[in-house]
Amino acid sequence: MKILVTGGAGFIASHVADRFIEQGHDVVIVDNLKMGRMENVNPKATFHLMDIRDKSIEKLFQEEAFDVVCHHAAQMDVRLSVEDPLYDADVNVLGTLNLLQNCVRHSVKKVTFASTGGAVYGEQEVFPCDETHPTRPVSPYGITKLTVEKYLYYYSKEFGLKYVILRYANVYGPRQNPKGEAGVVAIFSSRLLAGMQPVINGDGTQTRDYVYVGDVARMNLKALEYDKNDIFNVGTGIETDVNVIFRQINTLTGGTAEEKHGPAKPGEQKRSVISYWKAKNVLDWSPEVDIQEGLGRTVDFFREKEK
Repeated sequence: MKILVTGGAGFIASHVADRFIEQGHDVVIVDNLKMGRMENVNPKATFHLMDIRDKSIEKLFQEEAFDVVCHHAAQMDVRLSVEDPLYDADVNVLGTLNLLQNCVRHSVKKVTFASTGGAVYGEQEVFPCDETHPTRPVSPYGITKLTVEKYLYYYSKEFGLKYVILRYANVYGPRQNPKGEAGVVAIFSSRLLAGMQPVINGDGTQTRDYVYVGDVARMNLKALEYDKNDIFNVGTGIETDVNVIFRQINTLTGGTAEEKHGPAKPGEQKRSVISYWKAKNVLDWSPEVDIQEGLGRTVDFFREKEK
């Protein structure tokens, strides 16, 4: 198949593109390189420096005749979405609509969409929660991701465009960008290896479901092969708090840093953990890399980059 991977120079989507290429698919990557890096782009992929909001992207759809769009390009910083919800909506909603309109015009068969398994649910009532949990996002980021999910349903009903929505837990692993506010595993790993003091937001007891990026890439292959419209959580069903993440990475990097806390950040959920039961039963997918192994691989990646 010919697959357009948006955001394919970024952390998660570059791993997804690698798996597609390993399976023999023809991959085209679009990325504006605001957060993505050329070093992440598979040399067997065709790369275009382009923003998903650009009207010129239609020419690419015309020339390439994509079978599938795997959509990962996004404004993905929850805190930035709180500070600038207009920008968040511009990228995540209007940018996606630009893609979906072109999918319809140029006979794309299917869209796989990277949504969020934490932010769309909001403060949970059940732990871990499944895909039937009420969606009550408490950040503009979560609202835009849920909005795109609703648009995908509309485009399916109105135009027959197939979709699979993947609601990711907190994805971590090699290639994650340690700059900025998102990606606590990458931030802690990079700073501790550089001898810098990380700061834990709040008391550090906020929990997340940390899923390794290689497992997420495998799930994208499953979604590619699945022939129905559906929504799947992609997580581990295990809660880990930020203090535990800090202590484990501190140990892996030498164990010399103190545990320093700063003010809590607005728009941040207290607990988030999602069930992968549906993915296991429908797609035969389960996470394979536990948090200890995944953190070790991630620290090794950043240690190698320090050399």
